[in-house]
Amino acid sequence: MARDADGYPVTRSAAGVVRAARSTRELPVLDEWISGCRACPRLVTWREEVARVKRASFRSEEYWGRPVPGLGPANSRIAVVGLAPAAHGGNRTGRVFTGDRSGDWIFAALWRAGLANQPTSVHKDDGLQLTDVRVCAAVRCAPPANAPTPEERDTCSPWLARELSLLPRLRVVVVLGGFGWTALWPVLGAAGYELPRPRPAFGHGVEVALAGPRGTLTLLGSYHVSQQNTFTGRLTEPMLDAVLARARQLAAAGG
Repeated sequence: MARDADGYPVTRSAAGVVRAARSTRELPVLDEWISGCRACPRLVTWREEVARVKRASFRSEEYWGRPVPGLGPANSRIAVVGLAPAAHGGNRTGRVFTGDRSGDWIFAALWRAGLANQPTSVHKDDGLQLTDVRVCAAVRCAPPANAPTPEERDTCSPWLARELSLLPRLRVVVVLGGFGWTALWPVLGAAGYELPRPRPAFGHGVEVALAGPRGTLTLLGSYHVSQQNTFTGRLTEPMLDAVLARARQLAAAGG
């Protein structure tokens, strides 16, 4: 197994991602594999350039500059799936949805829902702990213009598939935005869930129950916590709170 200078195992191709994901049996090991991934050349170049050039306000900080693994315990009944790390958020701090405005929104909402011990996520050592929820992304590297290609999405999907499979109590997936909604269908189909035809269109508050190998899994759609949505009022705190309250209700009913 090849490892990089920081000791992370390295994958350099889509086939390598598939092999590494399939062979992993524990979340901490999966997080290490994700952190060393170099399978998408465009994303590797971009994330490392951002980490080298930096934003002026973060000039004194050392950027993570790697793929960003998920966050949350393995016994979680709820997963939250976003799009991808922000260039100066997760790509800087090394923690999903951390250090940017989107993170301010999602972690404050998780705190209000009783799923986080504090409403902020600033850096890796700020004391944040999640309860009953795992937060992750469809694509693990910060993409140029916040827009991964379909090929990059598909190359990254085995990481998401394995992550969800390593949550044995998973009952609900809250999907932030249409990109994650589209990315999730092949992941769940490959995991043995019965997918509806035609696929339900994404929308805020859309709820879809899927029968599968571990019982019913419910997908809940929510507008993404991007500034484009939160600054314009397309997504409000009560709207996001209602989705998370429904997620908790469904998770509790599922045991």
